[in-house]
Amino acid sequence: MGPFVAWKMEKISLTLFFASFLRFLVFCNGIESPQFTVVHSESDFEIRLYRESSWISAPVRGISFEKATREGFHRLFQYIQGANLNSSRIRMTTPVLTSIVPEAGPLHSSAYFVRFYLPVEFQSTPPAPLPELNLQSDAWGDHCIAARKFSGFARDSNIVEEAEKLAVSLSRSAWANSTKSESKEAYSIAQYSSPFRLIGRVNEVWVDLDGSEMDKCGFSGVSTY
Repeated sequence: MGPFVAWKMEKISLTLFFASFLRFLVFCNGIESPQFTVVHSESDFEIRLYRESSWISAPVRGISFEKATREGFHRLFQYIQGANLNSSRIRMTTPVLTSIVPEAGPLHSSAYFVRFYLPVEFQSTPPAPLPELNLQSDAWGDHCIAARKFSGFARDSNIVEEAEKLAVSLSRSAWANSTKSESKEAYSIAQYSSPFRLIGRVNEVWVDLDGSEMDKCGFSGVSTY
């Protein structure tokens, strides 16, 4: 088998897995999401306090956000379909979260973490992924984020612009100096909609902030979701 044929077969296999994964998302009802409390809301962003949670992450190196997200999906799909040491099949959740670590790879390329939020029944004991999938378990403590919604498809061509809009909004707010300094990730893109949905798509940009449950991320008066 020549290298071109092998590459072509790998690409077709990846496409099929990706399509199956996303069709699975379409037909799921009552999809779980991580729980959070809104501590402050503006017209173009929210400050949220997320409760502690468990995720499975697929680290990916590359230059393209879209390609990295597809590759991470491919591995996560295998995991939730039973490629774990328990052979457990795991229900789909939202959002699919892609975190960007800029210039962490060779030739100033980025590193990415594509993350899957585990359903409540697996939060305390996540099934260990098969080693060949190169996945890792992430336990998150309570933490604060700023979130900005945007519509359409999340693309390489628009995610930086959306992140910059959130940065400008924060710079004019009480959280101007609250971006988490020790966080290696510049920002994350949360995708809630199936790719088969063309209208009313929901995406968000997330940025980690300093703050805790003790000070409600530095704000008083909250609403729980």
